[in-house]
Amino acid sequence: MTYSFTQISQYLRCPRQYRYRYLDGWREKEDKASMIFGRCFENALSAYFAGEDPTATFFQEWRKYQDTSLTYTKNDCWDRLYHQGIHLLERFAQDDRVQIRRPNQNLQVKLTRSLPDGSDFVSYIDAIGEVDGTKCIIDWKTTTSRYAEQPYGLLALDPQLICYSWMAGISDVALVVFVRKSAPEVQYLRTSIDEDQRREFGQLIGTTVSQIESGHFLPHSGIRFPQNGCVSCPHLGLCLGDQQLTDSKLIRRPGASDLDWLDQFEE
Repeated sequence: MTYSFTQISQYLRCPRQYRYRYLDGWREKEDKASMIFGRCFENALSAYFAGEDPTATFFQEWRKYQDTSLTYTKNDCWDRLYHQGIHLLERFAQDDRVQIRRPNQNLQVKLTRSLPDGSDFVSYIDAIGEVDGTKCIIDWKTTTSRYAEQPYGLLALDPQLICYSWMAGISDVALVVFVRKSAPEVQYLRTSIDEDQRREFGQLIGTTVSQIESGHFLPHSGIRFPQNGCVSCPHLGLCLGDQQLTDSKLIRRPGASDLDWLDQFEE
């Protein structure tokens, strides 16, 4: 069996949702404009580090969805996201704070780690390079809101960055956040993950995989007002027995062996 950060984090959030998705084959429809935008934007970043024209690459990729029925958030549309993407790429190039040497090797780096039970854990790291001259793991994010920078040390608690540090054995990690707003902004956030955090994360992975393989898929309801995680869960229709809601959010695929690496682009 092969596991990923997305699978583990989803199981910890709600074991029943994990079963719906990875065992029963219910997958969220890939019609979110923000997810598609992130995918196209990452291709443009790859072109930038390869010495090609990133704005041309972004246009070519994003143009494929110009006449596609995507789900946009309030006030968003194809044109708005296109202009935001171009402005962010231009701002990123002007900043010139990130260096990726040998992009063919150091972009979308696949790492595999064997677990004690014989399973594999797989991660795709966006990049390994330098931010402001410091070598680190780099994770790209596109969002409509700035990431919190206070209190100091908050970034070091990010479980995905801890996962990447555990996989790569590299302490320094960075988020490069592309903030989609009227005045484009790029955040360069760096932190360090220590050995204790990596060790504890490894223990968490082992415990969680053991629960999954023991068939423990009890529901973990997010209904607790005013926080209401179930409302935003795409699998809510299955829990409620609401076929219409299920059909509007999900598609059914046989099996669930494929991993969804593109969740990182969701806002």
